[in-house]
Amino acid sequence: MKSFILRLISFIVGLSLISLGVSFTIKAELGTGAWDALNVGLSKTVGLTVGSWVFIVGIILIILNAFLLRARPDMLAVITIFLAGLFIDSWLLIVLDQFKVSGLLHQIILFVVGMVILAFGISVYLQANFPLIPIDKLMLAIQERLGVSMGVAKTIGELSALVVAFLFSGPIGLGTLIVTFTIGPLVQLIAPRVHKFQQRLQA
Repeated sequence: MKSFILRLISFIVGLSLISLGVSFTIKAELGTGAWDALNVGLSKTVGLTVGSWVFIVGIILIILNAFLLRARPDMLAVITIFLAGLFIDSWLLIVLDQFKVSGLLHQIILFVVGMVILAFGISVYLQANFPLIPIDKLMLAIQERLGVSMGVAKTIGELSALVVAFLFSGPIGLGTLIVTFTIGPLVQLIAPRVHKFQQRLQA
């Protein structure tokens, strides 16, 4: 029971931190990750909130992943994307609604802080071993279906999102490249430390 409670806390806290990190990169206006750029672009051009598009795109990806893996849709992942969308809207529309950055230095600081929080949030969320965000599951689905490496599969997914984000005028910039190539190494750096901390809590 103690283990499940810790996993649940990791899941909720991790998703909340991921959403805060994403919200900071959006507010920095230097470019966001490809999938975040897609959600922001859809929000601006079609309507609805960014969090709503996190949920809608997530549902589409759940169906796509099921097709690629020739398996049943991962319905538990609906909870994951619902919470992720809810948290992002809470940060953007309530907590950070009036938050403004002035000047390039402040933009860079906010972006870097957002990146670190995002990487930390991913590291915490992964410890829960709960249903994956469909974006992460897509990487595994592409890897299995096409028989490519995980790195290639991740790149295919990111580039696909980037193309659609461009079509919907998403916030693509230097920050997009930085997120794409930096978030993985940051998670690799932070995740082992988070894992050790959680093991001490479970002892």
